[in-house]
Amino acid sequence: MSRKKVLFLIGSPNQTTQMHQIAQLLEDEFEPYFSQLYYDGWQRPFYKFLLWTGGLKTTIVTGPIKEKADKYLAQHNLPNDFEARQFGNTYDLLVCCSDVIVPWPLVRTTKTVFVQEGMTDPLNAWARLIRWLNWMPILAIGTALNGLANCCDIYCVASEGYREHFSFVGVDPAKIIVTGIPNFDHAERLRNNDFPHHGYVLVATSDMRETFSPDNRPKFIAKCTRIAAGRPMIFKLHPNEQTDRAVAEIKQYAPPGTLIYTDGNTDHMIANCAELITQYSTVVYVGLALGKPVHSYFDVEDLKHKQPWQNGGTAARRIAAICQGFSHFEGSGAAFLRQHQPEDFAAAPETQGSLAIR
Repeated sequence: MSRKKVLFLIGSPNQTTQMHQIAQLLEDEFEPYFSQLYYDGWQRPFYKFLLWTGGLKTTIVTGPIKEKADKYLAQHNLPNDFEARQFGNTYDLLVCCSDVIVPWPLVRTTKTVFVQEGMTDPLNAWARLIRWLNWMPILAIGTALNGLANCCDIYCVASEGYREHFSFVGVDPAKIIVTGIPNFDHAERLRNNDFPHHGYVLVATSDMRETFSPDNRPKFIAKCTRIAAGRPMIFKLHPNEQTDRAVAEIKQYAPPGTLIYTDGNTDHMIANCAELITQYSTVVYVGLALGKPVHSYFDVEDLKHKQPWQNGGTAARRIAAICQGFSHFEGSGAAFLRQHQPEDFAAAPETQGSLAIR
């Protein structure tokens, strides 16, 4: 019997690895394919115009981030069906890491499951205006308006706090289920690592300038230096940052001996640090889960409310079970969720056959 086909939309390294984890749990029943995020349908000409003018060159859909995603797929021998145009497939399921950029014709004709990738960008004045006017979410240039489109059948989110957030942005609450999210659901395991440094203040920067937000980096570095108060500092740059500029600034404004990492396992760096300083970065949740003192441009108490569920690393399994069960269901995502309790999705997908016949 032939397997169903599922298309996973990917983007950043975090989004890509999350989708791969879910895909691995569905391989018995589904034939997984992957594509970088893309627009299709009536919005495609505008999307192509933005690409042509360079308006998206600092985002995840093109440039170095897309190259990293393509490289990851090649290294793991995963089929890259870019823009769903390479293999001529008809898909039974679409798993999205964003609903800001989506292939609308496919979304309208295919069962869709949204997986929250991590922290959403702040709802600044511009994003709130776009939300109020119900314009195209991509105009916010970031993840602030994930959920505004309300176009997916089921939304898998990190926590009860994020259930409230996505409902506020625009998702029908009946379509939301708290599953936790891969990469942020089992922080304790990160303490066992081989990162060679310990006891430093870690600074995890953000790609604010690359997404057209103001960032006074010299002022931020000075603030980090005051917090460190003579302790050694390590800067870990966001993968989407303009590396040469960021490195030059740190060398100019940070104390001598400050280490700079442009790559590496950020989670392991957090596990070994004494204190964590972030701007707008999902990795702050790793610090909170590990009990580290943290600093963020977000309100820390709000972050604690939204802290991703620590469920022992079972988020991918829960999401895969939802994907499998919903693929058999003859009804809406909201109707599917009404028939199940969250604990129904705690078992491995291969044991979830009963979901198909309820």
